[in-house]
Amino acid sequence: MKTVMDDKAVQHSVVQRSSPTGPITVAYERKVDAGEVRRDDAQFALAGKLDALHESLFSLPAAPVRTYQLKKSSSKSRSPLLLSLKRTLASTQSFFRKRFGLWSFGSPPRGIYIHGPVGVGKSFLMDLFYASVNAPEENHSCNKNTHKHAKISKRRVHFHEFMLEVHHRIFVYKQKYPRDDALPIIAQQLAEEAQLLCFDEFQVTDVADAMILKRLFLLLLDLNVVVVTTSNRAPEELYEGGINRSLFLPFIDMLKDTFDIISMDDSCVDYRLETRADGQSYFWSNEDDYGKVNDNIQAQLEDIFGGTASGTEAEVIPVHFGRTVQVARMNDRCAWFDFSELCYQPLGAADYISLCCRFPVIIMERVPQLDANHLNEARRFVTLIDACYESRTRLVLTARVPLEELFVDFEARVESNDGDGELIVNDKGGNSSSFATTMIRTKEGKYYEWSATGRVGVSLAQFSSANDLAFSFRRAASRLVEMGGKEWGRQ
Repeated sequence: MKTVMDDKAVQHSVVQRSSPTGPITVAYERKVDAGEVRRDDAQFALAGKLDALHESLFSLPAAPVRTYQLKKSSSKSRSPLLLSLKRTLASTQSFFRKRFGLWSFGSPPRGIYIHGPVGVGKSFLMDLFYASVNAPEENHSCNKNTHKHAKISKRRVHFHEFMLEVHHRIFVYKQKYPRDDALPIIAQQLAEEAQLLCFDEFQVTDVADAMILKRLFLLLLDLNVVVVTTSNRAPEELYEGGINRSLFLPFIDMLKDTFDIISMDDSCVDYRLETRADGQSYFWSNEDDYGKVNDNIQAQLEDIFGGTASGTEAEVIPVHFGRTVQVARMNDRCAWFDFSELCYQPLGAADYISLCCRFPVIIMERVPQLDANHLNEARRFVTLIDACYESRTRLVLTARVPLEELFVDFEARVESNDGDGELIVNDKGGNSSSFATTMIRTKEGKYYEWSATGRVGVSLAQFSSANDLAFSFRRAASRLVEMGGKEWGRQ
């Protein structure tokens, strides 16, 4: 009898240990039981890590009230003694934070940096975590003993969109106060708006981002902001080959010191590809005369467009930094473009995000097969896909080849002859991700986009950007499959 009871006790203990106890794990198990997802050990382990962070958010200190003011005196009129005291205080805070792990205003939880291949569930689990914060208490029935979750301000955003916003805030502030330091003010604003920041697709391809990230993140962490982010890159692989990367390396060290780094690199299943598209958002025709789309496809595009274009004049869509993008054919809900209009022009993420905010449906015709001969166009196209994916904008495409043949892999290498390096890009091969269009500024103040070929001396980021694009091809193809379902889009 004693043996049987002991066995039952052990079995009960095992069941208790294996039973889900946190809201993210519970939500994940519900989706598994409902057949929405297939149970994955790496995803289950990540859910447990996010549960621990969710629990620690109960004691998250509020963002401290700083003495920063939006309008400050000119730097010429500032007291040298006051400036010296501020520098000493900042240096002391930094020393204690690094030496003892102390925070000036409490001890917020460590952030989480999740990296791994496309489609392994990084964003899916982060979104379950994000939804669980401030969720009704009955959804947390998995742990009856926890105190009621304090209301936490939160924000979930694509990382590149976030950095565009940061640059815009800096631009606006500098217009009024060109001599002042904008970052402390902007960090305070961000901390007051959200105590929890969830970033998707963390990546660094722009030198301007690289130069401000370490300081911005330290300011946010000092203001008790908790960050959870997904990335296709391990921290040590961020901004590889970028301009002045040595100045960026302290940011990587800071990430490793202040974040829990979780790798899902062992997962090799792209779950998005297990749900095939229904064919209603991607059309292709192998006609020799590619300019002609067969009548059946044209009729379906017209049906998706949903009526005649409104008016005869192009609509001008405002973009950040005072720029605009024009739409020649549109109605209230849909814009219709040729591939050349959006991808042969010098457009970037800010333009595509503005279009997605304006239109729930975007049609693009005549998408070519994208290979090493179309690198700049391919980068813009991938950026458009990412913008549509994040905003749940329906993207309808017509192309010359099937979706599985749309992106051609390639590899990039640097060849040197007598110290005269040149970027060479070949078809077949490649890895990792990219989102933004890299713009280079000349001494004369002119801006131009990096070229797929050209001297490495012009931009050390060229090699990294070209190699990064190959991975983004795989991510884009995966996302297009998911976006092809009938349920995709803003309702």
